Amino acid sequence: MHHVGVLALDGVVPFELGIPARIFGAARDMAGTRLYTVTTCSLDGRPVRTESDYGLSVTHDASLLTVVDTVVIPPSQALGPIREEGRLPGALRDALAGIRPGTRIVGICTATYVLAAAGLLDHRPATTHWREADRLQRMFTTTRVDPDVLFVDDGDILTSAGVAAGIDLCLHLVRRDHGSQIANEVARSCVVPPWRDGGQAQYIQRPVPDTRATSTAPTQAWALEHLAERLTLADLAAHANMSVRTFTRRFRDEAGTTPGQWLTRQRVDLARRLLETTEWPVDLVAHRAGFGTGVSLRQHLHAAIGVAPQAYRRTFRGDGGGQGDGGA
Repeated sequence: MHHVGVLALDGVVPFELGIPARIFGAARDMAGTRLYTVTTCSLDGRPVRTESDYGLSVTHDASLLTVVDTVVIPPSQALGPIREEGRLPGALRDALAGIRPGTRIVGICTATYVLAAAGLLDHRPATTHWREADRLQRMFTTTRVDPDVLFVDDGDILTSAGVAAGIDLCLHLVRRDHGSQIANEVARSCVVPPWRDGGQAQYIQRPVPDTRATSTAPTQAWALEHLAERLTLADLAAHANMSVRTFTRRFRDEAGTTPGQWLTRQRVDLARRLLETTEWPVDLVAHRAGFGTGVSLRQHLHAAIGVAPQAYRRTFRGDGGGQGDGGA
């Protein structure tokens, strides 16, 4: 039986702490035999504070991590020097150093900071909550942080995005260990989808810059009112009363991207809002967002957030969505 050890740090987030026991604990073979044992520990075997108004008692200390097959570290709201300085406290450093080679290690949400500070993510891909991705990348420059995905599987090291993405990652591990049939049964038992389309990019809001702060912002605001029209770089530069070269340079300086990339992103965002709030067929959503055809919208939406229009609509509306989309 595969043994999973969960390390609860002070300030642990209870929701994520409970994910491994709930998901792995529900995994059984066709004879009904449990496939995992899940044991929780703290660094010293003493109770830990949670981010909420209660503490948790555990019966194991971090020596547990030396004998388990998979180590899972949930996020904590008290990472302190780890998140601020990239430095592990001595007791945590020693606990991680005692993990046997070949043990699978999982970091949920901001626990990615712990793995990075331990040097486990050097020159490796990882993810974390999208709000923390930029900071994580700045602190640990050799880690390849992907802010858009729900989880990253790099063999013996796995990381997830925030909150419920820990469920996606644990289900993925069950699927990897025992196949889709058992993973689907676990998902059904826990009343969660066995697989979520797309990634966390679809939940990120990107506001338009303050029109008082940037010289190209009035043109950005104007473009937002004309997304359904064909807008060229020359059109945007003319509205800003600049040459194309000057406009492109200033726009990149102020928006951090090219005019074309910004325009595509705004059209994707508009299409998402229309998919969420209307019953319009996908072809009409595509026209109103400036993509012209449903085929073009599907290509751009999939490139941006990894899902087709109807799948996105189902995610946010909980139903079959509108008409006119041949993709899933």
